[in-house]
This record gives sequence, structure tokens and C-alpha cells, in this order.
Amino acid sequence: MEAAGKLSVTVTPAMARMIREKVEDGSFGSASEVIRAALRAFQREEEEHAERMASIRARVKASLEDTRPAVPLEEAIERVRGRISRLARDKDDSASRRRS
Repeated sequence: MEAAGKLSVTVTPAMARMIREKVEDGSFGSASEVIRAALRAFQREEEEHAERMASIRARVKASLEDTRPAVPLEEAIERVRGRISRLARDKDDSASRRRS
């Protein structure tokens, strides 16, 4: 583990109160522990965000490189409408069978 570095930070009164409360209720041994835990959570969040962004970028790249022919907008809309109609019809059929 690397040597700890000392920093001075300014926080809002509400944040300072929360830090003190966490130490007073025994959740943490010191204000430094609270800040370190918060920074670890922030780091995890940043890493998860970076992973999500990498996944999105990969899907966009794959989509852009997809050699299949594009579907014209009107055809895509008709496909969606047809799917919605089928789903509604299936739901209606299922509801009428339950009532029988």
C-alpha cells in the first residue's frame, strides 16, 4: 500500500455533518475513513460508467460496421405497428381465455 498523502478539502456544512454523524454512530473510525470510503465508491462508479460507455461504443461500432442492408423507415414503422397489433391481439386472446 502506498504512503498516505495529506489533503485539505472544503465540504458543505451538510457534508461535514454527515461525516461527523458517520464517525459518531460508529460506522467509521474517523473522518478520513468516511472520505476514503466515499472516494472508493466514486471510483467504482466511474469504472462502471467507463465500462458502460465502452459497451455502448462497441455496439455503435458494430452497428456502423454491419453490412446487412438498412431497413427503410416506413418499413420499420410498419413492422413495429404489426408487432404491436400482434401483441395486443395475443393479450386480448389470453384475457378472453381466462374469462371463459
